[in-house]
Amino acid sequence: MTTIEPIVKTRDLVGESPFWHSETDTLYWVDIVGKKLRAMASDGSVETWETEDVPTAIAMVQNSDDAVVSFGKGLARFEFSSGKVTPICAPEGDDPTMRLNEGKCDPQGRFWAASMDNNLNPDGSTREQGTPRGRLLRLNADGSYQSFGEADLMIPNTMAWSPNRTTFYFGDTLRNTIWAYDYDDTRGAVSNRRVLIEGGPGLPDGSGIDSDGCLWNARFGAGKVLRITPDGRIDRMVDLPCSNPTACSFGGPDRKTLIVTSGSFGLPQKQLKENPLEGGVFALSVDVSGQSDNQYRG
Repeated sequence: MTTIEPIVKTRDLVGESPFWHSETDTLYWVDIVGKKLRAMASDGSVETWETEDVPTAIAMVQNSDDAVVSFGKGLARFEFSSGKVTPICAPEGDDPTMRLNEGKCDPQGRFWAASMDNNLNPDGSTREQGTPRGRLLRLNADGSYQSFGEADLMIPNTMAWSPNRTTFYFGDTLRNTIWAYDYDDTRGAVSNRRVLIEGGPGLPDGSGIDSDGCLWNARFGAGKVLRITPDGRIDRMVDLPCSNPTACSFGGPDRKTLIVTSGSFGLPQKQLKENPLEGGVFALSVDVSGQSDNQYRG
C-alpha cells in the first residue's frame, strides 16, 4: 500500500515542476498563477520568492545555487541569494498571446521547454485559447534555441527520458495524449513521434520516471497518479487527497519518495473550504526508485 503524506502547508494556485536537489536535500517548485518560486529545506521550512512573470518550470544549475527558470515570456537564470533574474532567451518574442509552459533538463543537462497559446491574462485570470500553435524547444549552451516538430501543441506537459536515454516522453494535456519519441542523447534531438497512451482518467500533466522506465503521471482533474509502462499500459493507479495533481518527481535519500504538486486555481470556494489539501504538495512512499532530476549545464 502506498503511503501518502502532505508535506507543505502552503496552498498553491498552480503548483508545478517539483525538483529535488539531492546535494542539499531541498525541494524546489513553482506556483505558476501565484507567480512564486518555492523551496522546502530538509527541516521542512519553506522559503518563497515572488516573481514578476509567471514561472512555469525550474531546474537547478549544476555546481551553483542558481536555477534556470522557464517564465511565460522566456528562459532566465534566477539567483536565489539576490532574487536577480537574468534573461537567456525569449523563443516566442514579445507576443503576449504566447507563453512557455513545461520545461525540464535532459540527461546531458540541456534545458527543454515548450510553448503554447497563452491561457492566462496578465492579471492571472483565464484567457480563451486560440489555435494549437505551441512548439517543443531545446535551449543550447550558448543561449540560442532549436525547435522540433510542428507548431501544433495546445498545453504541453510531461517531459521525461528513459533510463537508457533512447526514448523521450512528451504530452499534450488538452489532447489527453502522451507521446514517445526516439531520442538521440548525443545530439539532443527527437524524432518519430508516436502515441504512448491516450484517454483518461483525467488529463495528463507532469511526470517523473522510475528506474524501470515507467512514467508516474499526474492526472489533472482525476485526483490520481498513474504508473505507465514503456508499452503504454497502466499498471498502477494511486488516489490522492486533491483534485488537480499537476506534476511528479522522485526525491529522498533512496529516490523512493514520489513528490506530487497540485493546484487549487479554479476550484469552487466550497470545495477549497472543505478540503484544505487542495493546492498542496504530497510525498508518496513507493517501492521503486526514481530517476534523478537532471541539472542544467549550460
